[in-house]
Amino acid sequence: MKSTVGVIGGGQLARMMIPPAVALGVTIKVLEEAPGMSAELAATAVGDYRDLDTVLAFAQTVDVVTFDHEHVPQHVLHALVDAGVPVRPGPDALLYAQDKLLMRQKITELGLPSPDWAAISDADELGAFLETHGGRAVVKTARGGYDGKGVRVVDDKNGADDWFIALAEDGRGGSLIVEELVDFVRELAQQVARRPSGEIVAYPVVETVQKGGVCAEVIAPAPTAGDAVAGASDRTVADEARDIAVRIAEGVGVTGMLAVELFETRDGRVLVNELAMRPHNSGHWSIDGAVTSQFEQHLRAVLDLPLGSTRPREEWSVMINVLGGPVGQLMQDRYPAVAERFPAVKLHSYAKESRPGRKVGHVTLTGASLDGVLTDARAAAAYFD
Repeated sequence: MKSTVGVIGGGQLARMMIPPAVALGVTIKVLEEAPGMSAELAATAVGDYRDLDTVLAFAQTVDVVTFDHEHVPQHVLHALVDAGVPVRPGPDALLYAQDKLLMRQKITELGLPSPDWAAISDADELGAFLETHGGRAVVKTARGGYDGKGVRVVDDKNGADDWFIALAEDGRGGSLIVEELVDFVRELAQQVARRPSGEIVAYPVVETVQKGGVCAEVIAPAPTAGDAVAGASDRTVADEARDIAVRIAEGVGVTGMLAVELFETRDGRVLVNELAMRPHNSGHWSIDGAVTSQFEQHLRAVLDLPLGSTRPREEWSVMINVLGGPVGQLMQDRYPAVAERFPAVKLHSYAKESRPGRKVGHVTLTGASLDGVLTDARAAAAYFD
């Protein structure tokens, strides 16, 4: 087997595909947006992923195209398909990760549990939703939001006026999304991988902890995921999360990794929050904590190779993001002290210059005691604050 995978986008997700590609004997090429990005080690082209000619020229050098992010425009994706390029995931699936309104419509069509929601185009429609949902709600832009951007909690019908004005000035119309403010006890994430032939494997459901709208910690597997879901004593939270993700993967035809972000509510339900059709921050623990990392799995899936085992290597894995800190080479400067005190901690640097709030790397620790793993992982990550 000699295959070349082309990754559009030069961020840390593309970077973390490089080691498993080498191990599999797969050539990986990256179209990075600018010189010197995180995945520069495999960058063979620099250019705008929104420019059709640039992307088509890059695609002609590879056997299959996949992504570091979901922002490649639909007309570019369809042009690749029309040119005979295998695009995985394809545009018809990726659409639901690009547009939250279409995603909500599809999740509803599939009969899967979601927060109550509505498409809104003005302040009066927002006000009507607030009146029937306790006076507070979450408003989201349909496109472009990530890591807490494009999301806000409002308690007044004029709380999203600036977004309505921006939509009107854009000239293309469109709507915002308003969702009920879910009373959740924790956030979960469920990852599955699907290959073109239809084989699907699922990772353990994980618990995620957010800080300022950004994922800060991941615990794998999610503690108490074996508890029963509301109204079904024979079904666990883990069962529910896995089945939701599998139904989505099959329902939209995902190829590659799919991450489904979920809410577990105080009354025991599991609700779909958002989707990502690529390796995801909630799965970084798998590099050190699972038999097959999400990055190797993604490559296997997009190449239609047999999928690997998702079994955890140890009872618990904890991944903590390093979110910026002082400007400079934070990871490189402070790593020796971390390695000396915590020799079992695995450090992953994204080769990015540090600045406050920026994801510049993560640490992972595995072990038999959740309390011990959490304590040491947090202490190691604190060196980079």
